[in-house]
Amino acid sequence: MMDDILLSVEDLHIEFQTYAGTVHAVNGMTFDVRRGEIFGLVGESGCGKSVTGLAILRMVPEPGVITQGTIRFHGENLLEKSDEQMRTIRGGKIAMIFQDPSASLNPLFTVGNQVVRVIRQHLHLGKKEALERALAMFEAVGLPEPKRIFHAYPHELSGGLQQRAMIAFALSTGAELLVADEPTTALDVTIQSQILELLIDLRDSQGVSILLITHNLGVVAETCDRVGVAYAGSIVEAGATDDVLFDMKHPYTHGLLAAIPHPSRRGQPLQAIEGSVPNGLALPPGCPFHPRCPKALPICQTQPPALISLGAGHFVACHLYAGQKES
Repeated sequence: MMDDILLSVEDLHIEFQTYAGTVHAVNGMTFDVRRGEIFGLVGESGCGKSVTGLAILRMVPEPGVITQGTIRFHGENLLEKSDEQMRTIRGGKIAMIFQDPSASLNPLFTVGNQVVRVIRQHLHLGKKEALERALAMFEAVGLPEPKRIFHAYPHELSGGLQQRAMIAFALSTGAELLVADEPTTALDVTIQSQILELLIDLRDSQGVSILLITHNLGVVAETCDRVGVAYAGSIVEAGATDDVLFDMKHPYTHGLLAAIPHPSRRGQPLQAIEGSVPNGLALPPGCPFHPRCPKALPICQTQPPALISLGAGHFVACHLYAGQKES
């Protein structure tokens, strides 16, 4: 199984120094992304999903600092790479797709001009070869009329076409891992579905691994092979998508799923998790979820739970299951 792991994030901690104090944004984040899979990282806003994605590319904005942990890609710790080495990896072997594609495209240059420059920078191809590769990537991601879009400026494209163009950017250099941060949030429902189908097709046809960062459990259910549920900067439950969504163990996962509207509960009040996400300036001691947890034990108030295996690749960080740890 270790040979299947492309990316391994282990005990990652990220802090932001502010005038109000130290914000603990990521607190021991641990998960793996295997070759040729879509791994979903899901959780409420403020749980550290997006900054973890940025950390993988060494793009945590100031004043953020990675204080602890490892991020291994092909077994090599990216946190030990030089800036020059990261420039080769970033956009070359690992690419990121952001929530708002219009903010990632330069409005002063045509889409084709931008992708050709990226290809030539990372693959060192001639202009003609880079142009041919760009057009091939546009076709691969289902862009209609690739030549027209090649010569178009970003503002001339819809949000869906812009996002497809960004995916073409990522694939054009032979990236093995796509970090997709809420790639469909800014799009309407129909286009969202098309982009998600495209990601699945790229996994199946090209073997691309995808880290899909989202708050939408419906997206996870339709798209992801495995999923990690994040809360207050760490993983509280992880495993095969069906196991986590249909045999959930952590009270937080139960709460997230119970909060989803369902036709069988029409006319009934929506369920909600009591309380709010803890402030990163003052995280509670012990398990960070214990102030909101309906099943909290005394130990939860003082001791953080470890991420333990329940077997079959299903992991949970909860004292309720400490006695069920796989031998």
